[in-house]
Amino acid sequence: MSDIAGKPRSVALVGPYTSGKTTLLESMLSVSGAITRRGSVRDGNSIGDASPEARARQSGVEVNTATFEHSGCQLTVLDCPGSVEFSQDTFNALMGVDFAIIVCEPDIERIWTMGRLFKFLEQNNIPHAVFANKIDETTVRVAELINALSNISETPLVPCQVAIRDADSVNGYVDLITGNAYQYADHQASGQVGAPESVTSRQEEARTQLLESLADFDDSLLENLLEDKIPSEEEVSNFLRATLAEANVVPVFMGAAEKDWGVRRLLQAIVAIGPDSETAARLKGVNGDDAAPLGQIIKTYISPHGGKISLARIWRGEITDGMVLQGGERIAGMFSLVGQQQNKVSKAGAGEIVGLGRLNDMVTGATISSQDSPASESLPCAVELPPVYSFAVHASKREDEVKLSGAIAKLRQEDPSVVFSLVKDTNDSVLWGQGEMHLRVALDRLKDKYGVALETELPKVAYKEAIRKPVSQHSRFKKQSGGHGQFGDVHIDIKPLPRGEGFLFENTVVGGSVPKQYIPAVQTGVKEYLHKGPLGFQVVDVSVTLTDGKHHAVDSSEQAFKTAGRLAMTEGMPKCNPVLLEPIYQVKISAPSDYTPNVQRLITGRRGQLLGFSAKEDWSGWDETVCQMPQAEMHDLIIELRSLSLGVGSFEFDFDHLQELTGRLADDVLASVAGAEN
Repeated sequence: MSDIAGKPRSVALVGPYTSGKTTLLESMLSVSGAITRRGSVRDGNSIGDASPEARARQSGVEVNTATFEHSGCQLTVLDCPGSVEFSQDTFNALMGVDFAIIVCEPDIERIWTMGRLFKFLEQNNIPHAVFANKIDETTVRVAELINALSNISETPLVPCQVAIRDADSVNGYVDLITGNAYQYADHQASGQVGAPESVTSRQEEARTQLLESLADFDDSLLENLLEDKIPSEEEVSNFLRATLAEANVVPVFMGAAEKDWGVRRLLQAIVAIGPDSETAARLKGVNGDDAAPLGQIIKTYISPHGGKISLARIWRGEITDGMVLQGGERIAGMFSLVGQQQNKVSKAGAGEIVGLGRLNDMVTGATISSQDSPASESLPCAVELPPVYSFAVHASKREDEVKLSGAIAKLRQEDPSVVFSLVKDTNDSVLWGQGEMHLRVALDRLKDKYGVALETELPKVAYKEAIRKPVSQHSRFKKQSGGHGQFGDVHIDIKPLPRGEGFLFENTVVGGSVPKQYIPAVQTGVKEYLHKGPLGFQVVDVSVTLTDGKHHAVDSSEQAFKTAGRLAMTEGMPKCNPVLLEPIYQVKISAPSDYTPNVQRLITGRRGQLLGFSAKEDWSGWDETVCQMPQAEMHDLIIELRSLSLGVGSFEFDFDHLQELTGRLADDVLASVAGAEN
């Protein structure tokens, strides 16, 4: 990297879909002179959201990176996707930055859409600020926004600006740190003006709020305030910088990125009061006194032509091109990224974020260190989110089946929240993710990047069947075909077992009517039958006892008794009053408490049994609702849950038990099985 003044800074832009993060990044690049022509999401020519999948949806689907200089400081800005379905990418990226900017629209009704972001930042002790975007399009006052955000933030929010209004329109701001007033100018620096009298009272009130919040963490400032000593601009900046460095306050800025309003002030704040790389390393628990290089992979990109690029945050020391890392892999290329553009560099130091080429064995979240000074332990990384939505998939072309596992492996390197599994009970190959759009993007990548097109369908429900009454059955298998024939004769008792007991085979034969060497063959025949019972599903919770039988000295064989055992089950099971069983899952739903009544209606509307709800531990204003729900009702549960909770509700689930299914629903299931076989 070039030798520039000031320590490098890394910043993540996070926030809900449509909040304007990509537009803000474009504005940052423009006002810093990093680009000469601004692009836009609408026109499909922005630096961020540059992948084909993002362009097609006009929405971010992965982290985009831009490194540039501003005021003598190197900045790396990570533009993170806003959709909750791509939260894994966002959380992975946040683990590698100094500072996060939560970009939001001043819309009080959508406050809860940022609840999980605030919580993640607080749980991981990541300093963050708020940028109230689109201030030109709203009548909501910043003070109202701060009050609303306080419901989802456990860290105090402090205003750094007060809007100057002309009627209901914003046309400038007063900076609470300097006390100066500025008038916005489209795509130009704001001009300093005199503060109108109408803003004086709000300015004093907001500045008092700022100073009192800072004084909670600084005894010297508290003493000054108690003695009515007004701190200077420099002192306020120092107090704010020190408090923000500990992630103890959340500064709030405002502007309109589409017009470049407030963007220069935000950039100035990032450089002047934002945490630097040393501060972030300390919060991460990285020992800065150790010179051994240490970094972490926070994102993986794979392109059909450029190969694999691992986006790495350097936490300590210096990483160089060609360095051999712990594990034996050698860095083959090092790049500073600006969107899709890769600028080759030879080294990167603490605080920088760079792309590393061809680290084939490195995955997102992995700690990197040199082979000569291996890391003693791994750096903390974001927890992998549990999947909540799935498709059953198969290759459109039979010849692509052999390429599927390799393509999935590459896809998972780019996006670890995609999970692929084979469901033994239904023989489905299932692709799991965070929502329908998430999986649609994954399918597009598999087709366009890796040449594997997949067909999708709803995953099958793992129905089973059991029996209600016992039956004794005698069956004989006899076949003559010249020479040795086939003969096996068995008497069996078929009985139901309590739910969850599985399968039990017993033998009570006496007197050698069935020779010992043939008894395991009978058991094998019985077990083979259980794969598909009279209703068409696997049979569970059944006991079979071999009580008697006959054999022939010449014609009996293991195969004959195996066939006899299977025949006895085939003839006896339909008489046992078979019943359909459906899988029931234990489901734990998390959502803001305002939406708990909606969640409960959702559960009962899907044949769920409500078990109770309680406050979510360490999540102020959230509830956890526990229920049991049939698997058949869960496929699109996440879609409806997010719809009724502003996109923030989620759930975890585990198989609990099998339960009898009768009536019309059972008839429909059996009819669909019969139709599929015909």
